[in-house]
Amino acid sequence: MSNPDLVEGSSEHITLKVKSQDGNEVFFKIKRATQLKKLMEAYCSRNGVNISTVRFLFDGQRIQETNTPNDLHLEENDQIDAMVEQTGGI
Repeated sequence: MSNPDLVEGSSEHITLKVKSQDGNEVFFKIKRATQLKKLMEAYCSRNGVNISTVRFLFDGQRIQETNTPNDLHLEENDQIDAMVEQTGGI
């Protein structure tokens, strides 16, 4: 069995899955050095939500817009969770 760490960075692009709270999955292919802000904006645009109302998490840690897949050591087909912030109440 090959070690996936050895192939990290061997491809300029990476495919990432963004999963919403309701189970919808959207796949994005971006460059490893591209800021994740582009992915976040594309996801929000596609889903008709404001980027300020969505938190993006990887392994429970909030992703910053300036992070890149390389910064977070993301691997092919890793999942990012998109959580809509709940505000207010009755």
